Amino acid sequence: MKNRFEDQVSVITGGATGIGYSIAKRLGTEGSKLIIVDINHEIGTQTINEFNSIGIDSILITGDVSDEDIAEKAIKAASDNWNKLDVLINNAGITGDPGTIWDLPVSEMDRVYRTNLRATYLFCQKSIPLMLKNNYGRIVNIASIAGKEGNPKMVPYSSTKAAIIGLTKSVGKELSDTGIRVNCVTPAVAHTKILEQTSTEIVNYMISKVPLGRAVELSEISSLVTWVASKECSFTTAGVFDISGGRATY
Repeated sequence: MKNRFEDQVSVITGGATGIGYSIAKRLGTEGSKLIIVDINHEIGTQTINEFNSIGIDSILITGDVSDEDIAEKAIKAASDNWNKLDVLINNAGITGDPGTIWDLPVSEMDRVYRTNLRATYLFCQKSIPLMLKNNYGRIVNIASIAGKEGNPKMVPYSSTKAAIIGLTKSVGKELSDTGIRVNCVTPAVAHTKILEQTSTEIVNYMISKVPLGRAVELSEISSLVTWVASKECSFTTAGVFDISGGRATY
């Protein structure tokens, strides 16, 4: 496999399982050194051990991605170990509890906001100064087709993913005169552990809205994300890449 990320350094939030794991492994097998940020220390350690055993230089940062100290710790690890950061993948996210807006407490909105939007803001904020030192970087934020289309009984999730699209467009424009590109990816429903937080009714609804009639595979998402995170993606910034099986209408 072509080493598109040889000698590069990548930070991936929520990188121990699911979409984040798939992206991290793809980046690592193509040459990148990895800093995995995950709230689950046990699973994170297993992932790091696996990656290191196959020659992928990896570090684990355990903690809540919405915690400013954790974001600073992750970026400091990149600076201290390799004195640079090439790729940031803001992948960590939660769906939140299902329910109508008039039934959900505002505390549920706050909880989803912290993991989905606040964390994305923090990791961008802490990463960009290190990227600017080399005038190079790729930031890929994992949003969702729900951020474009909206899913019923998923207001906190849908609205925070829409906000990530807005954040991406703003930050991409702020950095348009630099060598840093900022884009986001909007997957349709994928079979990951995050679906354990979602009712069967809502999962079936999401799949029913996909013209291709199935969930997206993790390998399909990681293939797109790693291209967006590569040097090859040089003329797109503040962009939104759909991988929705035809669901996206704009």
